Amino acid sequence: MPSPETTRPVEHTHEFEGDYRPSNTASPTTPRVHIEPLQIDFLTQLADALNNTLDLQTTMQRVADLVRAVIDYRIFAILLINDRTQDFWMRFQIGHSPESERMRVKIGKGVIGRAAELRRAVLVEDVSKKDYYIPANPDVKSELAIPLISKNKVIGVLDIESTQVAYFTQEHQRLLELVASRIAIAIENARLYTRVARQAQTLTVLGEISRELTSILDLDDLLERVGQLMKRVVDFQMFSILLWNSRSKHFEHRFSTRFGERVQRQHIVEPGQGIIGTAAKERVPILVPDVRKDSRYVNYHPETRSELAVPLVYKDQIIGVIDVEHTRANYYNEDHQRTLTTLAGQVAIAIENARLYERILEEEQRMERDLAMARQVQLRLLPSAPPSHPHADFFAKFLPARSIGGDMYDFLDYGSGRTLIVMGDVSGKAAPAALYAALVSGILRSLGAQQLSPGHLLATLNDQLQERKLDAQYVTMLIALWDDNEQTLSIANAGSVQPVFVTGGEVRTIQAEGFPLGLFPHAVYEELTLSTQPGDQIVFFSDGITDAENSSHEMFGNERLVEVLRKLKNPTAQVTGEALLKGVGHFQSQTEHFDDETVVVLHVR
Repeated sequence: MPSPETTRPVEHTHEFEGDYRPSNTASPTTPRVHIEPLQIDFLTQLADALNNTLDLQTTMQRVADLVRAVIDYRIFAILLINDRTQDFWMRFQIGHSPESERMRVKIGKGVIGRAAELRRAVLVEDVSKKDYYIPANPDVKSELAIPLISKNKVIGVLDIESTQVAYFTQEHQRLLELVASRIAIAIENARLYTRVARQAQTLTVLGEISRELTSILDLDDLLERVGQLMKRVVDFQMFSILLWNSRSKHFEHRFSTRFGERVQRQHIVEPGQGIIGTAAKERVPILVPDVRKDSRYVNYHPETRSELAVPLVYKDQIIGVIDVEHTRANYYNEDHQRTLTTLAGQVAIAIENARLYERILEEEQRMERDLAMARQVQLRLLPSAPPSHPHADFFAKFLPARSIGGDMYDFLDYGSGRTLIVMGDVSGKAAPAALYAALVSGILRSLGAQQLSPGHLLATLNDQLQERKLDAQYVTMLIALWDDNEQTLSIANAGSVQPVFVTGGEVRTIQAEGFPLGLFPHAVYEELTLSTQPGDQIVFFSDGITDAENSSHEMFGNERLVEVLRKLKNPTAQVTGEALLKGVGHFQSQTEHFDDETVVVLHVR
């Protein structure tokens, strides 16, 4: 090991003060130091230095500085053992070449490994005479290795080397042996603190990751974000998430990166195939320090040396695998495995949530398509245009609260200038109500050919619905027969909203009542007949008009309806119908409509 020695250091008689430097006075003798005076100062300074920090790098730097104060070295290293591989690697060094720094030393090999195996110091005055010496540096002539033992376990080795033969003395050895256990304890405390601090930081990051992942519901975005967030807790050079395809019975690559770039990987993985498939099949994480020594490895990336695969489990089912790879052997350890295993549980939940949302979204889109088609069918069931007579014109409009609704209206031609007006409202909303409305409409049209009177038609329709009775399903309906020749209107009501009669500037309710259809058998419905004059209007409307609410939860009500109708001067049927719908719409403003709205207006010419 290079050192400032051009001649050997000589024995010193002065007390140790500050940095120790050997005298340049030539002497053929082996270097000597007065240990007793140095011990007190050295131990005091060492204790102060090591007690004031828990940072591992700072601890080792201070050890190096204090050792240099009593042994003037040029090549110094602290090697710590890897518990998994049981070899030593340089955690701190001064004066070593990059090649030496990358070396791994097995127990029993070289001076360092021998000191660890024997659990005592090894002092080699001439390394060329020891067959177990590993010639990492041809300039090194002597070496001193001190095992660092904590709790009866060798955790590392303190090693110093010299380019001079017999540079290190028994006094040097005894002094380092004296402080080795204190250095070992300080290093272990610093490692423990570092591990706890890293775990605390990891848990914090895991909490942040968990919160963020639960807010992402798009599966592709989620998997990409998992790859980004994973880098914060487990470093990798290749990363993949594979998901189980229940139809094809294999794992598919859904997201992969290679050296930070997104890549597409088309191959599939069967359960039990390779490290990924084995982790999935055995339902346990698999940590491989060197894939070249593992027969299970499938060589997708020739540069890969270490790999960690963790299964994704949700409700006791394997849904996928997270896989990370690195070009350095022995890169991943048990801490990485624990971290990735902890995170895998959150990732699995997030993936299943995203998949569920994806399925719900697909189902909603399918339902939207179905509802759009159902709406078209429902609109086809309504009259394409209202009828027209010499003495009457009509307006009709239906506004469903949702894509489809339970309101219905119809006009049936009774011949000889007569038109049957039908307005109904099925209990419930959306698809169930629309289907029931279609059933009622179909039965009604089949009965229309008989040209029954309004009351008789309601009674017959009620009997038909009794034969097809559905629990808690009923329909309110109003039927009116307009006779254009006589300009009269016959009305029968089965629980529907009572229409209003606008005549001579006055608005009054037509008192027609009756039971809803489909509830009671053998119901009888009364009729009443109105005689009209030119300019009169009869306005039929569903309860969605009067029950409409604004943002203050106030209902539109009959009074506002009457007010709208009274303000109109000599209106047509269309003017009246559109004015009423506009008034209701303005009243509701941006409030969501909760019920279907239907208006039918008969205007006497």
